[in-house]
Amino acid sequence: MYSIRQGCLFSLQDLLDLEPTHRFEAIFEGINIMPLLKIVSKKVRDGAPQSLNYASMIYSLFARILEGIPTIKLLVRRLKKDMLFFLDCGFALSDRVPSEASFSCLVQKMKTSNVLNEMNHELLLHAIKEGFIDGEHIAIDATHIEARDQAPQKQESKAEGPVKEPKKRGRKKKEDVESWKKEQEQIQNALPLFEQKIDKQLNHTFGELQKEMPCSPRWGIKKNSENKHVYWYGYKLHLAVETKSQYILVNLLSSGNMNDAKAAIPLLKGLAERFPLLNITRVMADAGYDYKPIYEQIYRMKADSIIAYNKRNEAPPIGVDKHFAPTCVREHSYRYDSYDKKYETLKYSRPNECIDCPLAHDTLCQKIIKIKKTTDLRRYPAPSRGSKAWKKLYKERTSVERVNAYLKEYFQLNNLRYRSGELGRVQVDLTCLLFNACKIAVDRINTKLNCKAA
Repeated sequence: MYSIRQGCLFSLQDLLDLEPTHRFEAIFEGINIMPLLKIVSKKVRDGAPQSLNYASMIYSLFARILEGIPTIKLLVRRLKKDMLFFLDCGFALSDRVPSEASFSCLVQKMKTSNVLNEMNHELLLHAIKEGFIDGEHIAIDATHIEARDQAPQKQESKAEGPVKEPKKRGRKKKEDVESWKKEQEQIQNALPLFEQKIDKQLNHTFGELQKEMPCSPRWGIKKNSENKHVYWYGYKLHLAVETKSQYILVNLLSSGNMNDAKAAIPLLKGLAERFPLLNITRVMADAGYDYKPIYEQIYRMKADSIIAYNKRNEAPPIGVDKHFAPTCVREHSYRYDSYDKKYETLKYSRPNECIDCPLAHDTLCQKIIKIKKTTDLRRYPAPSRGSKAWKKLYKERTSVERVNAYLKEYFQLNNLRYRSGELGRVQVDLTCLLFNACKIAVDRINTKLNCKAA
């Protein structure tokens, strides 16, 4: 497995192994909860005074994830019995321990706003300003999350009313083809946005796509490493991660039955709209994202796509090898040489086997072949498919898989306790915000240690 080596003295694992007091101080320092307090706190001064310490309640929700406390009920019990934990969360001795209903009301208020994403965006801007995020290479991927809900039982549909006539088999008449095409187009346009083709997303903004994305729990299916089908009832979490620093730049929660590729364009549009100052040059993804509209969106961002190729029962290409590099008359593959950014062309040089070939000086065998990148964005990325540079860049995609493993193993992502997609999104946003807060805490500690060492 590819490993990104970072010259740091203090790792994320070291932070999680610290005592709770020092760990909470380092992590909570990077989270600005003032935007969230404005939403959950009392709006007017009239009436009964506010009796709950909302700031400490918010910190205790983060502490529940860090300490591996599965439920709110156990969190309340821990706050009552563990005085040191009670004080570490920011409560004063005069404060009373909030009830489960109080925490439930707090989460309901958080559900009605997008403030957690704004807090995460503010934290990421600080990380960019302090030089912790480079932003050149981005990796996108999805992971499954099981829902707390019980999957609904299948209901057998009883046929009622008149029986529909079976469709006629065979070709349609010439006079009926145009009307049939218009009918099919109307049916497709009437579908929800994420049930239509992926290219329909190119003309929408990130905010529109985020609102239209379905997030109710559904049955999902995928293939594991042993090429066997795995089923789950729940959601999918889609992430866009910076490969070098492994910060989560954009996160989206969708239903479990949605295709991974349909969340790629929203992730890319979110990167372009929320972080316009980042100089994104490469976007890495696996073969599940091999669709032409995704390449088009990456090209609009003035970046290069490093996406594994998926054949999809296509006919074998003629005049090129399996990596779409041109071949000579004897079918030897040309070598990828370089890429010209100005003219967006890939340069291929004559293969080594053609040195002693009698056709080397013939007009059929060229010394240099240049291919325009825009002839086919899917087949001709920069660098070329199969080259050492392309393989090295593609290995960086494992950074997003590493982030998924951290979220599930240390941040309770596989312990979603809410029974709806909107409430589940709150916990996912809390988890991603907490993960980024841990990352910036580690980077700040390393900066101090390096300054002392210098």
